[in-house]
Amino acid sequence: CGEKERAVLNVHNVKQSGVDDMVLLSKINEDAIVENLKKRYMDDFIFTYIGPVLISVNPFKQMPYFGEKEIEMYQGAAQYENPPHIYALADNMYRNMMIDQNFLTLTLNIRLKFIHVKDIILQSNPLLEAFGNAKTVRNNNSSRFGKYVEIQFSSGGEPDGGKISNFLLEKSRVVMRNPGERSFHIFYQLIEGANGDQKSSLGITKLDYYSYLNQSGSYKVDDINDKHDFQETLHAMDVIGISGMDRTLVLQIVAGILHLGNIGFKEAGNYAAVENDEFLAFPAFLLGIDQHRLKEKLTSRKIDGKWGGKSESIDVTLNVEQACFTRDALSKALHARVFDYLVESINKAMVKDHQELNIGVLDIYGFEIFQKNGFEQFCINFVNEKLQQIFIELTLKAEQEEYVQEGIRWTPIEYFNNKIVCDLIESKNPPGMMSILDDVCATMHAKGEGADQTMLQKLRMQINNHEHFNSWNQGFIIHHYAGKVSYDAEGFCERNRDVLFTDLIELMQSSEITFIRALFPENLNAEKKGRPTTAGSKIKKQANDLVSTLMKCTPHYIRCIKPNETKKPKDWEESRVKHQVEYLGLKENIRVRRAGYAYRRVFRKFLNRYAILTMESWPTWRGDERQGVLHLLRSVNMDQDQYQLGHTKIFIKAPESLFLLEETRERKFDGYARAIQTAWRKYCARKKYVQMREEASDLLLNRKERRRHSLNRNFVGDYLGMDDRPELRQFVGKREKIDFADKVNKFDRRFKVSLPKLGPDKCSSSKVKGM
Repeated sequence: CGEKERAVLNVHNVKQSGVDDMVLLSKINEDAIVENLKKRYMDDFIFTYIGPVLISVNPFKQMPYFGEKEIEMYQGAAQYENPPHIYALADNMYRNMMIDQNFLTLTLNIRLKFIHVKDIILQSNPLLEAFGNAKTVRNNNSSRFGKYVEIQFSSGGEPDGGKISNFLLEKSRVVMRNPGERSFHIFYQLIEGANGDQKSSLGITKLDYYSYLNQSGSYKVDDINDKHDFQETLHAMDVIGISGMDRTLVLQIVAGILHLGNIGFKEAGNYAAVENDEFLAFPAFLLGIDQHRLKEKLTSRKIDGKWGGKSESIDVTLNVEQACFTRDALSKALHARVFDYLVESINKAMVKDHQELNIGVLDIYGFEIFQKNGFEQFCINFVNEKLQQIFIELTLKAEQEEYVQEGIRWTPIEYFNNKIVCDLIESKNPPGMMSILDDVCATMHAKGEGADQTMLQKLRMQINNHEHFNSWNQGFIIHHYAGKVSYDAEGFCERNRDVLFTDLIELMQSSEITFIRALFPENLNAEKKGRPTTAGSKIKKQANDLVSTLMKCTPHYIRCIKPNETKKPKDWEESRVKHQVEYLGLKENIRVRRAGYAYRRVFRKFLNRYAILTMESWPTWRGDERQGVLHLLRSVNMDQDQYQLGHTKIFIKAPESLFLLEETRERKFDGYARAIQTAWRKYCARKKYVQMREEASDLLLNRKERRRHSLNRNFVGDYLGMDDRPELRQFVGKREKIDFADKVNKFDRRFKVSLPKLGPDKCSSSKVKGM
């Protein structure tokens, strides 16, 4: 069989579950979308398209279709040729970059030449996950940071460099989290995976010993093996090129953070005092700092002020709350700076002198709505709001540009532009929420209820009339694109200031460990001008820089859906999925895609797909492609109002019209498949018959007394040699076909003559007659 025949034979083996592309749904509403996703999810189809957008539903199990076979199948194939898959998106992304040049070949020399870059990119994932991922109430391996990975290519399309940009690390998770959640994986990996020497030198003991870990009551995760993952983390450091000494120091800092958390404070005359000095020794040893100086910096602080025109520094003793805040600030800073060091190490290993082509992959945690939402959720949801804004803009922009380029008549649909929500949060004039928050942090001490309440009062005074904002006694509500989210104002100002006091920087710069000193490179003698940078202003800048980068790219989207809270396969929570479908704007996305025409295809590819419908178009249409498309549409009697022909593409309006083409095509394939199957069965039956005849002959071989050598001899059909004896041909009619010819003994029934009395010449004759 040829390729087309094999495709025909296999056409009935392809399992269908719902529709691959939800643009082709008959009904466009949340219920129909959810039902289609559920149908596919239950049959282990986790990917679905909305035009060029890929929807991915978390299967909560390992799926079998991510191997070399699938890579080869999707390499260079059109989107509609195979089931939806992330490989198809990646292939399209690469070919878009190379402007439809050849796909990166998987030859040995390419693999050997660029194996280093590939390994670093792959190994960066488990390393950054160890330090930046954690178990939350909704995800056992939730990314608590944003990551933008650039894979750099040469002009020939070979990967030869890369760069990772990280942002929005949720460092507050080091010191506090919701019940049932965990801190970052690395803390549990170290405790579970450290060997005897490491446990001894780092003071590693049981998980519940550490205050930073025991506060949420969650230690183990069902599908995570911390001991095994610890070895993967160490291996990743090795691949990236982090030396053995530096790996040891990184783990030393991780252990030091855990021991810092065990330093407690008590009231001593309205001031803070360390509860037990013994708990100072080990973190001081691990961080290479003086124990007494550590105690001093945790319980007091230098404040610069001007008195009588002169600058002076005074020591202020902290209360218990302030001391805990200082300890936690140091722990968070240590973890964040180690994380930045790891990212920098990865980038150094992939550094490239100049950029030619690159593909960027953005991996960021999605929109979050918890029972209690704080400053972290506010920042996360702001970034998601920005990404949703460009998603809508680029989707609509691309759609409109295609119609204009192809000369297609269409009427744009209305859609919600969430720019109004982005402006509410980040606007400078009039001041948005972040500007108001920064003003409060600049004029008040961020710690305590007073600053947060002042922020709330200012928000009510300046933006309370905004249609996407409401306030309540303990916080405020924002009407995001994904729905209303209620934020608790407690701790907003504290987390927004995110100031690492000069005392703590000086303390770490006094470390006897060079590696740790390098993590705190600030020049404290430099004159400070203007306001200190806040967490909110950093996030706003990072978000806008990210948007600027993405706007220069051709976007390819993956929208992820979590089907349940149990984190188990095949468990489908209808209401949860429907909520995600609503706030991801999938219905709107489909409506935008279908506002003009649900289906569009280049003439040539359309002709190739439906060529089988008519004799004139099979196997190849010879003639003008536009006329060929019209010929096929007329062959199925499609209404003229259901399609338009652009300059290079056919546009079909309703899914039902496309289904008409598909059903006709399927019937054609079905008929041909049956014909091929019939011929194949006939061939197999004949082959089986010959085999059985040979087997039967073998049973009688050498057992037949008379003419024992006649078996297992090819039948020639002419034992008289008719072809070589023309005189015998006179007995055969001109149009008579001879099937068999042989000598026979003929007896005349009229004469009762015994055979022995007759000579052989008297009783033999030749008969040439077809059997």
